[in-house]
Amino acid sequence: MNTLSKIITWKRNILASTVVLFTLIVLSFYGVYTNQFYFLKADNYIFPILTSVHFLYLYVIWFKITEDELPDPKMRNIEYVLYAIMIVYVFKVYDSITVLNSIKTYGEHVIPATFKPMATLSVLLYSILPILTLYSFWLRKHYVGVYNFENYNDNLNIWQ
Repeated sequence: MNTLSKIITWKRNILASTVVLFTLIVLSFYGVYTNQFYFLKADNYIFPILTSVHFLYLYVIWFKITEDELPDPKMRNIEYVLYAIMIVYVFKVYDSITVLNSIKTYGEHVIPATFKPMATLSVLLYSILPILTLYSFWLRKHYVGVYNFENYNDNLNIWQ
Protein backbone atom coordinates (compact mmCIF):
# COMPACT_ATOMS: atom_id res chain seq x y z
CA MET A 1 0.00 0.00 0.00
CA ASN A 2 2.92 2.34 0.64
CA THR A 3 4.12 2.01 -2.96
CA LEU A 4 0.60 2.79 -4.12
CA SER A 5 0.55 5.90 -1.93
CA LYS A 6 3.75 7.07 -3.63
CA ILE A 7 2.13 6.72 -7.06
CA ILE A 8 -1.33 7.98 -6.14
CA THR A 9 -0.68 10.64 -3.54
CA TRP A 10 -3.41 12.10 -1.39
CA LYS A 11 -3.56 15.17 -3.64
CA ARG A 12 -3.98 13.04 -6.76
CA ASN A 13 -6.65 10.97 -5.05
CA ILE A 14 -8.61 14.08 -4.08
CA LEU A 15 -8.24 15.48 -7.60
CA ALA A 16 -9.27 12.19 -9.23
CA SER A 17 -12.23 11.83 -6.88
CA THR A 18 -13.35 15.37 -7.65
CA VAL A 19 -13.11 14.85 -11.42
CA VAL A 20 -14.98 11.53 -11.24
CA LEU A 21 -17.69 13.02 -9.02
CA PHE A 22 -18.22 16.06 -11.26
CA THR A 23 -18.36 13.86 -14.36
CA LEU A 24 -20.88 11.54 -12.72
CA ILE A 25 -22.99 14.50 -11.62
CA VAL A 26 -23.22 15.63 -15.24
CA LEU A 27 -23.94 12.06 -16.37
CA SER A 28 -26.70 11.68 -13.78
CA PHE A 29 -28.77 14.14 -15.86
CA TYR A 30 -27.98 12.39 -19.14
CA GLY A 31 -30.35 9.81 -20.63
CA VAL A 32 -28.35 7.18 -22.51
CA TYR A 33 -31.43 5.82 -24.29
CA THR A 34 -32.46 9.19 -25.71
CA ASN A 35 -29.14 11.06 -25.90
CA GLN A 36 -30.66 14.04 -24.05
CA PHE A 37 -30.27 15.78 -20.72
CA TYR A 38 -33.17 15.77 -18.26
CA PHE A 39 -33.04 18.52 -15.67
CA LEU A 40 -36.69 18.40 -14.56
CA LYS A 41 -36.67 14.83 -13.21
CA ALA A 42 -36.35 14.74 -9.43
CA ASP A 43 -34.56 11.35 -9.55
CA ASN A 44 -31.61 12.94 -11.30
CA TYR A 45 -30.89 15.16 -8.30
CA ILE A 46 -30.42 12.35 -5.77
CA PHE A 47 -26.85 11.52 -6.75
CA PRO A 48 -25.63 15.17 -6.80
CA ILE A 49 -27.10 15.74 -3.34
CA LEU A 50 -25.40 12.63 -1.97
CA THR A 51 -22.07 13.60 -3.51
CA SER A 52 -22.09 16.83 -1.51
CA VAL A 53 -21.18 14.69 1.52
CA HIS A 54 -18.33 13.17 -0.47
CA PHE A 55 -17.04 16.63 -1.45
CA LEU A 56 -17.24 17.71 2.19
CA TYR A 57 -15.23 14.64 3.25
CA LEU A 58 -12.59 15.33 0.60
CA TYR A 59 -12.30 18.91 1.83
CA VAL A 60 -11.96 17.75 5.44
CA ILE A 61 -9.21 15.28 4.49
CA TRP A 62 -7.39 17.97 2.54
CA PHE A 63 -7.67 20.41 5.43
CA LYS A 64 -6.58 17.90 8.08
CA ILE A 65 -3.55 16.76 6.09
CA THR A 66 -2.36 20.25 5.15
CA GLU A 67 -2.85 21.65 8.65
CA ASP A 68 -1.49 18.47 10.31
CA GLU A 69 -4.50 18.15 12.60
CA LEU A 70 -5.89 15.17 14.47
CA PRO A 71 -9.21 13.59 13.50
CA ASP A 72 -12.27 14.86 15.31
CA PRO A 73 -15.80 13.55 15.91
CA LYS A 74 -17.27 15.67 13.09
CA MET A 75 -14.88 14.09 10.61
CA ARG A 76 -15.78 10.65 11.94
CA ASN A 77 -19.49 11.36 11.50
CA ILE A 78 -18.98 12.53 7.92
CA GLU A 79 -17.02 9.37 7.20
CA TYR A 80 -19.77 7.21 8.70
CA VAL A 81 -22.35 8.91 6.48
CA LEU A 82 -20.05 8.26 3.53
CA TYR A 83 -20.03 4.57 4.46
CA ALA A 84 -23.81 4.56 3.95
CA ILE A 85 -23.47 6.47 0.68
CA MET A 86 -21.05 3.78 -0.51
CA ILE A 87 -24.08 1.47 -0.69
CA VAL A 88 -25.62 3.89 -3.20
CA TYR A 89 -22.37 3.91 -5.17
CA VAL A 90 -22.38 0.11 -5.37
CA PHE A 91 -26.04 0.18 -6.43
CA LYS A 92 -25.20 2.69 -9.16
CA VAL A 93 -22.50 0.30 -10.45
CA TYR A 94 -25.13 -2.45 -10.64
CA ASP A 95 -27.67 -0.12 -12.22
CA SER A 96 -25.28 1.13 -14.90
CA ILE A 97 -24.23 -2.45 -15.74
CA THR A 98 -27.92 -3.34 -16.08
CA VAL A 99 -28.44 -0.39 -18.44
CA LEU A 100 -25.42 -1.40 -20.51
CA ASN A 101 -26.65 -4.99 -20.77
CA SER A 102 -30.14 -3.85 -21.77
CA ILE A 103 -28.96 -3.28 -25.33
CA LYS A 104 -29.78 -6.95 -25.98
CA THR A 105 -33.34 -6.43 -24.78
CA TYR A 106 -33.95 -3.29 -26.81
CA GLY A 107 -31.94 -4.36 -29.85
CA GLU A 108 -34.78 -3.90 -32.30
CA HIS A 109 -35.58 -0.38 -31.07
CA VAL A 110 -33.84 2.76 -32.23
CA ILE A 111 -30.91 3.31 -29.88
CA PRO A 112 -28.55 6.26 -30.39
CA ALA A 113 -25.00 5.58 -31.48
CA THR A 114 -23.73 7.17 -28.26
CA PHE A 115 -25.46 4.57 -26.09
CA LYS A 116 -22.62 2.08 -25.78
CA PRO A 117 -19.76 4.58 -25.19
CA MET A 118 -21.72 6.63 -22.66
CA ALA A 119 -23.04 3.58 -20.80
CA THR A 120 -19.53 2.11 -20.71
CA LEU A 121 -18.16 5.40 -19.40
CA SER A 122 -20.81 5.40 -16.66
CA VAL A 123 -19.94 1.83 -15.66
CA LEU A 124 -16.25 2.68 -15.59
CA LEU A 125 -16.66 5.85 -13.52
CA TYR A 126 -19.15 4.30 -11.11
CA SER A 127 -16.72 1.39 -10.64
CA ILE A 128 -13.78 3.70 -9.96
CA LEU A 129 -15.67 5.81 -7.42
CA PRO A 130 -15.90 3.20 -4.60
CA ILE A 131 -12.23 2.32 -5.10
CA LEU A 132 -11.20 5.96 -4.77
CA THR A 133 -13.46 6.34 -1.73
CA LEU A 134 -11.98 3.33 0.03
CA TYR A 135 -8.51 4.62 -0.79
CA SER A 136 -9.51 7.97 0.75
CA PHE A 137 -10.43 6.13 3.95
CA TRP A 138 -7.00 4.48 3.97
CA LEU A 139 -5.29 7.82 3.33
CA ARG A 140 -7.20 9.38 6.21
CA LYS A 141 -6.04 6.60 8.51
CA HIS A 142 -2.46 6.89 7.27
CA TYR A 143 -2.04 10.69 7.21
CA VAL A 144 -4.58 12.04 9.69
CA GLY A 145 -4.77 9.15 12.15
CA VAL A 146 -7.21 6.69 13.61
CA TYR A 147 -10.31 7.70 15.53
CA ASN A 148 -9.22 7.32 19.15
CA PHE A 149 -11.38 9.64 21.20
CA GLU A 150 -11.11 7.86 24.54
CA ASN A 151 -7.81 9.57 25.29
CA TYR A 152 -8.29 12.49 22.91
CA ASN A 153 -7.75 15.11 25.62
CA ASP A 154 -4.51 13.44 26.71
CA ASN A 155 -3.07 13.73 23.19
CA LEU A 156 -4.18 17.32 22.71
CA ASN A 157 -1.33 19.72 23.25
CA ILE A 158 -2.33 23.23 22.31
CA TRP A 159 1.21 24.59 22.77
CA GLN A 160 2.69 22.68 19.83
